[in-house]
Amino acid sequence: MYGEIIFYVLLLMVSFLYASVGHGGASGYLALMAFFSYPVDLMRPTALLLNIFVSAIAFWQYYRGGYLRWKLFLPFAVASVPAAFLGGGMTLDDHIYKKVLAVLLLLPAIRLLGFGIKDGSIREQNVFVSVMSGSAIGLISGMIGIGGGIILSPLILMLHWADMKQTAAVSALFIFVNSIAGLSGVFANGTDFTSSAIVMTCVAVVGGWGGSYLGANKFNTDMLKKLLSLVLIIAAAKLFYT
Repeated sequence: MYGEIIFYVLLLMVSFLYASVGHGGASGYLALMAFFSYPVDLMRPTALLLNIFVSAIAFWQYYRGGYLRWKLFLPFAVASVPAAFLGGGMTLDDHIYKKVLAVLLLLPAIRLLGFGIKDGSIREQNVFVSVMSGSAIGLISGMIGIGGGIILSPLILMLHWADMKQTAAVSALFIFVNSIAGLSGVFANGTDFTSSAIVMTCVAVVGGWGGSYLGANKFNTDMLKKLLSLVLIIAAAKLFYT
């Protein structure tokens, strides 16, 4: 009973913090489910389901703030969506899945620690690189059960194609469409949800709404983001050695 309560409290915190930076939170949900020994075959569809709701909320908040750049988003999405569907239909060996997930958990940890660029240093986007990277991110996203924002955000910031707020808006929409495509691919391959998925979705929506609203309005969550980064690093280490 107490373990279940702790799980939902952590889920609320994860969705809140991820949404505050324009992410759906799938990598965090996967880390939590791994901690609490969820079956691997249920982790991916559940994380994608939560991702769809939270990323939609995050996108709406950042879109309302005027941060979305369609020109930046579309080259990534046009290639990532079909690739995410294909990835969703693939199944990795449990051992390989955990190792790949462990590596991917380190990316949002770095992101939440404050990786970014200075305002005014934005460069012109390379469409070819965007399409190719979008395809690769989409395939990985579908296979693992994430929306791809934990890979896309650092990429955009590293290449100086957008500032933090614009990156959050683009990432949120990117995660939303990829999560739908990935979950569709998983369904096409045959899957099911547990009864707890409904409760998890409700908790994640509450956290996602609060986090995205405050994040889009310059809410400072630096200390909590550092704590979440530590949790993700511990989760990655746990997955490496299981």
